[in-house]
Amino acid sequence: MRLAVYNSGVPALVALLLSGCAKPPVPAAAAAPHDATTDPWYRTATEELRNLTRGANEAYAQDNADKASTLIEQGEPVASRLLAVPKPSLLAVQAASDLDELYGKMLFKNRHYGWARLQFQKNLARWKHWQPRTPDTAARLHAAQMAIDDCDKRL
Repeated sequence: MRLAVYNSGVPALVALLLSGCAKPPVPAAAAAPHDATTDPWYRTATEELRNLTRGANEAYAQDNADKASTLIEQGEPVASRLLAVPKPSLLAVQAASDLDELYGKMLFKNRHYGWARLQFQKNLARWKHWQPRTPDTAARLHAAQMAIDDCDKRL
């Protein structure tokens, strides 16, 4: 009796093992990856970051560093969210770059040269590999390099 139970399980075991050798199913046509930069939230967040950066620059120009700092703090999570998508838009990268540049200038003014250098270094990394290269991206790359050089002179 035991032998009959054992023998009836053998074909099932063989079938299970052989099923692992089958070719994987052919996937259906691969869907194109989703482009988050076309979503409404992305455009809204980009505009919000641009407005925060503009306000921070205005506050800084009026010697209101506290207000500028507050606006920069509000803009950092927005910038992080925008830059987290696989291929962020040029407008979003420019807005994040402007925010980091202002923060770097504020740190530099307060003689926090190492921290300022870090902000400028982020911009250098952004623009060094940006494609396609434009006169604006080349100018931003050059400005970041010059700001880093200024920091290095004071370290």
